[in-house]
Amino acid sequence: PRKRASGTRAQTPALLMGLLFGPARHAMVPTHTRKAGRLYRYYVSTAVLKQGQDACPVGRVPAGEVEAAVIAQVRRLLVTPEVIVRTWRAAREQEAAIGEGEVRAALSELDLLWDELFPAEQARIVQLLVERVEVSTDGLTIRLQTEGLRSLVQDLRGGTQTRQAA
Repeated sequence: PRKRASGTRAQTPALLMGLLFGPARHAMVPTHTRKAGRLYRYYVSTAVLKQGQDACPVGRVPAGEVEAAVIAQVRRLLVTPEVIVRTWRAAREQEAAIGEGEVRAALSELDLLWDELFPAEQARIVQLLVERVEVSTDGLTIRLQTEGLRSLVQDLRGGTQTRQAA
């Protein structure tokens, strides 16, 4: 059973593991079920697991939908002027010579490359950028990490410099 469970987890990565919380501030954990040979992934509140279906108004959310919504929002936020300026200011603390244009280019490049990234790399970036995702009956609230943005820009600059040197 352990081997089978490990294989299933490897095939169905949970992009928001450790980041997703329900309205009562309970963590939401990834799970799945199979029906007619088809895999259905979702996140379920730990309150529901421990106390029953009535313990959380959200209960379960489809993993694909919530992950797609978070990724779309993060991608939109990465190219907004406010996030670019905040990221640039944070990156300047480590490297004074970095320009706002470099930060804008790095974040835009990430948006363009996103669909080409391996799922594991997408998950790493989401874990780096997203501090917390709160699910409510009204929608999602996403909190980004400024430190993660700074680190991401440094990674992207390194990759750009490597490609230019080649």
